Amino acid sequence: MTENQKIENIFNLALDATEEERKKSENLDVGYYEEENEWDVIILYLGSLEKIRELSEFVTPLLGNFAVVRIRESMLERLAALEEVIYIEKPKRLFFEVVNGRRVSCIDAVQTPRFRLTGKGVLIAVIDSGIEYANRDFRNLDGTTRIRFLWDQTIEGTPPQGYKIGTEYTKEQIDEALKRPERSERLALVPSIDTSGHGTAVAGIAAGNGSNSQGLYRGVATDSELIVVKLGNPGNVGFPRTTELMQAVDYVVRKAEELGMPVAINLSFGNTYGSHDGTSLLERFLDVAAQTGRTVICVGTGNEAAESGHTSGYLREGQDEEISLAVQERQGAFSVQIWSDYTDVFGVVLQAPSGERSGMIREAQGPQRFRLGDTEILLYYGEPSPYSGLQEVYLELLPFQEYVNSGEWRIILIPEQIVTGRYDLWLPSSYTLNQGTGFLYPAEGRTFTIPSTSARVLSVGAIDARTMAYADFSGRGRQAADDRGKPDIAAPGVNVISADQESGYAAFTGTSFAAPFASGGAALLMEWGIVNGNDPYLYGEKLKAYLRRGAQELPGYERWPNDQLGYGVLCIRNSIPV
Repeated sequence: MTENQKIENIFNLALDATEEERKKSENLDVGYYEEENEWDVIILYLGSLEKIRELSEFVTPLLGNFAVVRIRESMLERLAALEEVIYIEKPKRLFFEVVNGRRVSCIDAVQTPRFRLTGKGVLIAVIDSGIEYANRDFRNLDGTTRIRFLWDQTIEGTPPQGYKIGTEYTKEQIDEALKRPERSERLALVPSIDTSGHGTAVAGIAAGNGSNSQGLYRGVATDSELIVVKLGNPGNVGFPRTTELMQAVDYVVRKAEELGMPVAINLSFGNTYGSHDGTSLLERFLDVAAQTGRTVICVGTGNEAAESGHTSGYLREGQDEEISLAVQERQGAFSVQIWSDYTDVFGVVLQAPSGERSGMIREAQGPQRFRLGDTEILLYYGEPSPYSGLQEVYLELLPFQEYVNSGEWRIILIPEQIVTGRYDLWLPSSYTLNQGTGFLYPAEGRTFTIPSTSARVLSVGAIDARTMAYADFSGRGRQAADDRGKPDIAAPGVNVISADQESGYAAFTGTSFAAPFASGGAALLMEWGIVNGNDPYLYGEKLKAYLRRGAQELPGYERWPNDQLGYGVLCIRNSIPV
C-alpha cells in the first residue's frame, strides 16, 4: 500500500512493513489480526457513516465524530479515499501508570459536620483492569453493590448497546451474585475478575468505604456510585489499547447522561508514543469527552521521569548532534521516535556499538531499511498531520536473530536547514524495555505519558505524602508555556494503602494511585456544587480551575505552576470557595 497522508506515520510504516517485521516489532502489529488480515483503527469522520460501514467489518461510533472501525487490510486504501474520512490512526498499547493521603489532600476537612461530603449522587468511573466486586469496600451497608454498571471487555457475551465487545453487567446482576456465599457461585453469575488488582486498588482510593478495615483505609468519595470498565486486551498481549480505552470513555459519558448524574472518570494508563502535544486522535477525543455532559477526566502523568526514556536539545547548522543510547543485553525489538518542527531539515546517521555506521539517511517517501551487525533498522520520515506541524522520524530496531546488539548506540543528527532547532526523542514505555536500556543523557522534562497530555483532562502528578516531596518517578512537563500548564496538580502516589483482592489491603506506588485522589476529590466538589445546589456548573474546565486555585504550594519551588507539581498539591477544602 502506498503512503497515504490521511493515515498517521506509524500506521503507514506498519502497512509497508513485511509480515516478519511486524511480528518482531512491539509496535507495528498492535491493532492487527493476522488470521483475518484485519485491523482495528480509529477514525475521525464527517457526515454519515454509511459508506464507511459498507467497507468495514463493523463500526463503533463514538462521541464527537470519532469511531473505532474493524476493516480488512485490503480495504484500507478505499477507506482513506472516502471524503467522509478525515484521518486514521492505529491503536497504541497502554500501560499502568489512604489515611495519610487523605489528610494531606485536605479531604478529611470536607467530611466534617460543616460539609459532610462523601460523593453521594456522583458517579466515579474506573476504567482499568476491573474490580473485585465482592469486596465489602464497594458495597452498601445492606450488602448490595455500589457498582451501577460493570462492562468487562474481555468476556464475550452481551456487550452494551452500541458496542461490539465484552459483556455488560448491571447492579441487579451483581447484587444477585453477591447473594451467593461461595466465590465460585458468584463467578458463575458474574465471572469478571481483576487479575492484576490494579483497578481494585484505584477504585479503593477513589471510592472505597473502608468496610474491611472499620473505616481506617477508606478512600475519598465513600458514597459515590461506580461505573467500572475492565479494558480488553485483544490477542492476549497483556495490555489494553487506545481503541478499547476510547470506547470505555464513550460508554461512561453516555451512561452518566442516561442516569442524569455527574461523573468523574479515572484513567491510570498511558504510553509514550506520540508528539506529546495533545494532537493525536486519542487526546483530541478525550478533549471532546471532557466537554460532554457534566464530566471531568483525571489522568495520571505516568512513571517515566526517572526511566531515561526521553532526551531533547537544539540543533544548530554546522554542528552535528550525537545522542547516546544504552542498550542492555538480551534486549528485544524496540523503537525510537525523533520529533522536530517540520521547518527543520536534518539527516540521520546511526552508529552501532561495534562502531559500524549507516550512511547519511535523508528524508524520503516510505520506509528505509538497513542492517548494522545483528540489528535490522526500519527508518521512516513522517509528514506533519492536519493537526500538528511537527515531523516524526521513527526508527524500529529489530533483532536479526534473537536480540538487538547491546552496548552504546549513537544517533547522529546532521543539520541541513534549521529554523527552530528543537528536537525530542522518546523510547517506548519502560515496561517494555530491559532495565538499563535508555538514553545516557536523559531529559526529565516532557516525560508525562499520553493521554495526560490532553488539554482538557486533569493531569495528576505524584508526591510522597510522608515527606510532602515530589516523587522522582512522576511524569513531568517542561518549563515552556506551550505545554499548557501540565501537570495540573499533584496528589499522594507513594506507598498508598488501598483495597487488595477481596478483603485485604496493600501499599501501592505510582501516578496510577495519585489520579484517583483527584477523581475522588472531584466527586466531592461535584456533590457540593451540583448535587447540593451550590454551583450547578461545577464540572469540566471550571472544576479544574477550582482544583488548581485550591492546590497547596510547597516550599522550595521558585515558580508556580511548575513542571513537577503543576499548581500544587491537591487540597479539596481550599478548592471549595467558602
